[in-house]
Amino acid sequence: MTNPKAWLLLIPAVLVEVTASLALKGALEHPALYVVVVIGYLSGFVLLAAILRTGMALWVAYGIWGASGVVLTAVGSLLIFGEPITTLMAVGIIVIIAGVLCVELGAQAAHKKPATV
Repeated sequence: MTNPKAWLLLIPAVLVEVTASLALKGALEHPALYVVVVIGYLSGFVLLAAILRTGMALWVAYGIWGASGVVLTAVGSLLIFGEPITTLMAVGIIVIIAGVLCVELGAQAAHKKPATV
């Protein structure tokens, strides 16, 4: 089972990465937002490293971090910048969410199996 601390760190890691990505778009018109971009991405990687130190597998942590970031960035982009989400894009977002769930459930199942030599 994954350390609960990893999950507590994963939430802000995703949120700062999404904030940095959205700020990157905003910085095109408001260059002061580049400060948010740099701080957000640096914070995201520091938090990702802390998550890995808890023992969470890299592919699980990075997969959830990246996929969640894609989904939340798409939604944030819709809300903040009015960028459209088409039906096909919405299906893609659902597939990403399903994929993340499969990865996590698979990781939990792998930890439950006894090790074989």
